[in-house]
Amino acid sequence: MNITILIQLLLAHILTDFVFQTQKMVESKNKYGLKSTSFKVHILLSGIFTYLILMQWTNWQVPVFIIITHGIIDLLKIKLERNSVLFNSKPQNDLNKRSGTVYFFLDQFFHLIVIVIVWLYLIDGYKEVLPFLKMLVAEKQHITIITAVIFIIWPVGLAIGKITEPFRRELSTDDSLCKAGKYIGILERLLALIFVLLGQYAAIGFLIAAKSVLRISKDGEKDARKKTEYVLIGTLISFTAAILIGLLANYVISK
Repeated sequence: MNITILIQLLLAHILTDFVFQTQKMVESKNKYGLKSTSFKVHILLSGIFTYLILMQWTNWQVPVFIIITHGIIDLLKIKLERNSVLFNSKPQNDLNKRSGTVYFFLDQFFHLIVIVIVWLYLIDGYKEVLPFLKMLVAEKQHITIITAVIFIIWPVGLAIGKITEPFRRELSTDDSLCKAGKYIGILERLLALIFVLLGQYAAIGFLIAAKSVLRISKDGEKDARKKTEYVLIGTLISFTAAILIGLLANYVISK
């Protein structure tokens, strides 16, 4: 498959959505929608950058398709954001932050889907999609890694939450960021798994040391010892599970 074309399409999208889109343009888009001049300029830039970077001068269908789909996705994002504010009883500032983050990632996800669709069209790669998906679930190495990743994110995360729940109840307050511990745990397990699969065990020790230094409680903090012990228990369980699953995955792959 021609990866160069995929990178060209990604570069065009990055230039459109991040480099040449200012905060004022975003605010104008959100306020006026399709009537906004910034909105029209923005979607036109998506097609222009695609056309210039691809350098397929006789191919105008792809830039036009990018313009249309980019505009539709952005309009849907704006509409969903407005509806979430109108029909939700939560404080508007808090809601704007949460919904803005969710819709941002959804917006980028659908843009990436369009980019992949266009890429497959340009390289005539649709016939390779099913063989590729079959390879992911049929070949031992790929299905083992996919299973290991899914297992350490969801089942292991749920198990750690259940195990540490009694300790969490003993803490008088929780002044940490909302769900920060959950995401930290997922990331640390993923990194540990990757390092085990690559045989870089020393890097796992660096991760544990770094987290230990960053999470030392203050001596005067209420329940400081309990919080430190709670974090230590969760961290050790998290890393132990990731290492064991990584070792098991390596064993299965090697057989």
